[in-house]
This record gives sequence, C-alpha cells and structure tokens, in this order.
Amino acid sequence: MTRPQLGLVIVGLGASLAPLDIAVNVALPAITGHFKLALGDVQWLVICYVLVYGSLMLVAGKLGDLFGHRLLFRIGLLISAVGCAACAAAPDWSLFLWARAGQGVGTALALACTPALATSLFPESQRTKALAGFASAMALAAAVGPFLGGVLVEVWGWPAVYWVRVPIALATLALTGLLPSPKPDARPFDALGAVLLAACMSTLLLSLVLSQRREVAGAWALGLLVIALVLLVLYVRHADRVPEPIIRPALFADARFAVPNVLNVLANLAGFSILLLTPYYLTNVLKLTPLGSGIVLAMAFGGSLTGAPLSAFLVRRIGQRPTVFAGVALVGLGLLPLGFTGIDTPVLLVASLLVLEGIGQGLLTVAYTDIVTATLPPRDRGVAGSLSLLTRTLGIVGGASVLTALQARGAEGFAGMAGFLAGYRFAFVTAGGGLLAALLLSCLWPRVWSNRADVPRAR
Repeated sequence: MTRPQLGLVIVGLGASLAPLDIAVNVALPAITGHFKLALGDVQWLVICYVLVYGSLMLVAGKLGDLFGHRLLFRIGLLISAVGCAACAAAPDWSLFLWARAGQGVGTALALACTPALATSLFPESQRTKALAGFASAMALAAAVGPFLGGVLVEVWGWPAVYWVRVPIALATLALTGLLPSPKPDARPFDALGAVLLAACMSTLLLSLVLSQRREVAGAWALGLLVIALVLLVLYVRHADRVPEPIIRPALFADARFAVPNVLNVLANLAGFSILLLTPYYLTNVLKLTPLGSGIVLAMAFGGSLTGAPLSAFLVRRIGQRPTVFAGVALVGLGLLPLGFTGIDTPVLLVASLLVLEGIGQGLLTVAYTDIVTATLPPRDRGVAGSLSLLTRTLGIVGGASVLTALQARGAEGFAGMAGFLAGYRFAFVTAGGGLLAALLLSCLWPRVWSNRADVPRAR
C-alpha cells in the first residue's frame, strides 16, 4: 500500500464516524426504554446532533483552510471520542443530549476537512480518484452501520453503538501523523460571517425538522424559515464587504455552479425515502425478517460502492456535469418504479432498484464534489468539501419533512395496510418523478453545460 493510499484509509476511517451513526437508529427503541421517554422525545437525539454539525460545517471547513486541515481533523476526532463516550455513560436524558451536541461539534470539525485531506494526498490530476476513494469509504461505513448496530445492541446493549466509535476515533487520531500538513496561508477569519452563517444554517435546519412534528404549530416552522432567510440576506450583504468571507455568495449566481448544488440537495431529499419508508415496506408488506430487511437496504449502499469509482472513470472521459446528470437520472429511475411495487413484488426486483439508486448516488456524489472542488480555489478546499457535505445534509433533513408529508397525503382516505401502501407509492412516485423533472429542466438550461472543466482529461 502506497503512502497516499494509506493516508486515504486513515481519512476514510475518521470520516466513517459520521455514517456509522446510522447504528444509532437500530438502538432507538433501547434508548427510549432506558431513559423512559415518550416516542416523540427520542427524536431530539437526532435533531440536536444534526443541527449542530450541519450549522457548523461550512465554518469548520473555513477554519481548516485557515489553520490546517489536519489540525481541525485531529481536534474533531478528539471531541468525537469524548462525545461518544459521554453519550454512552450519560446518567440522564438532559446530559445525554448535551453529549450528543458535543458529538455534533466533533463531527463538524472532523468531517468538514476530510475531502480536503483526501485530495491533498494525491496529485491534482488524480483529484477525482481521491474523491471516489473517500466516497467509497463513506458508503461502506453506511452499509455496515445497521448490521453493526444490531449486533452491538443485541450483545452489549445500546451504549455499545457509542463506545465502539471511541477506539476508532482514537486510533485514527494516533495515525494522523502520517497525513500531510502543509502550512496554510495567513488570512483573517471572518468571525461575524461565521456567526451569521451558522445561525442561518441552524435556523433553517430547525425549521425543516419542526415542520414534520405535528405537535408544533406550522407558524413556528414558517417563522424560523423567515428568520433563516433574513440571516442569509444579512450574511450576503456582509460577505460582499469583507475580503475573506466564509464562502462567496457570488458563486451561486452562476448556474454552472448553482444547479449541481441544487440537484445534490434534491437527489438526497428524494433518496432519503429509502431509509425513511422502505424499512416499513420490507418488514410489514413483504414480511422480511429484520436481517433480511437490513440486507436488502444495504443494496443501496452497495450500489454506491460501485458508483463512486465508476464516477471517477466517467468524469475523466465525458466530464463532470454529464456524470452528475447521469447520476441524478439513475437515482430517479431507481426511485420511480418503487412507487409501483406492492405485496407481490419480488424482493429481487426491489433490491435491484435499490442498487440502481445507489449507483446513481455514487456517480452524483463524486462528480458533484469534483465540480465544487474545481470551482473554488485550492486554498478553499475545506470550504469546498464542507459545502458538498452540507448540501447532502440539507437534502436529508428536508427529505424527512417532505417525504413524511407526501406519505401522509397519499394515505388519505385509506386505512391499515392499504393506507400505508397508498402513501408509500405516492411518496416514491412524487420523489422519483419530481427529481427526473428537475433534471430535465436543468438539462434544458444551456449555460449549465458551458464549462471548460468538463473537457475530458488526458488519460
């Protein structure tokens, strides 16, 4: 194993702490019983974590650009280890949530700099290869997460889903000395811009989360959305007046940059239907065992493992944007037919569609991240990587709200299993069809295709 490959393994190991959090979903019933919670209260376990790391992601990426990606990666790993240990050992629910928020801080600091660290290991001509390796590590961890969570909860109880990540974080921390650490340029840190941007992101995410909670009035979610938009306007006005903003808003005025970002949000929003709704379909409709359901769901992540290296191959030959559009098309073509499945649908067909969706996500993730990385200057690689991760987070959080509403809308007028199937089908048809419609509109926009970066690279 060459030094760059070893470095990529180290970066991937540290980045895996975030997708391994899927194991917590398996432990939710046990956590609910341990702390004697109402079913609605346990959602704050997810909410406080996502709010913290989502709101800090861009700021953490900028800090990595200013003070060193390896330094921020190390700090994030240490905080993640402490946060996971605190979650596992928390004596009551309030302390558990504080520990969970601390874990979110660690995730933001560590994860935001991982794409930049991955690309720093290879020559610029192999940037897409590095991003494909990073995406494969994330997909592998996401596929392992549910199985690992089930085994840990069964053998050692729910705290094990947190304890297991402590040695992973510490082992990665011990190996970070093998990673490069170029001296960053001396540039000022925009503290006010960081506060405005973090407040905007946290308020936006909170509005999306609260919009799916029936016990919260819709006015609260709408009010938070308005506040987020006001904060965004304030940040844009502020960023235009400072020499070194966290991220330049003018970038999004160019459709060649803005459209891939929007497509990544929409593809992750639509794709979240698999994790949100498909487990119920596999268990309650197709009558699979938990192990069988886990294996079928893992097919989507297995597809991503195939799509990531394929994306690196296609980007070199047909360009970034065609690969992005191909990825989005496969996601939509994988989701749309799932809206026509039922009780008699073969499990193999469902698994095949999940693989197709996963391949599309793999194609999209690598090519889209390559666009963002190529557009921003090399000194802002931390911001580029964190932006690609933030748009994914926005899509997932938005998906939890939108897809829940779509499922409820489709189930109106039906009861029992018929109601679930009607809502399930409506959600998938709308998500898959809507994504394909958005892709068609994007392809009809001529300026989206005009970019020299899409000229195939020399072999």
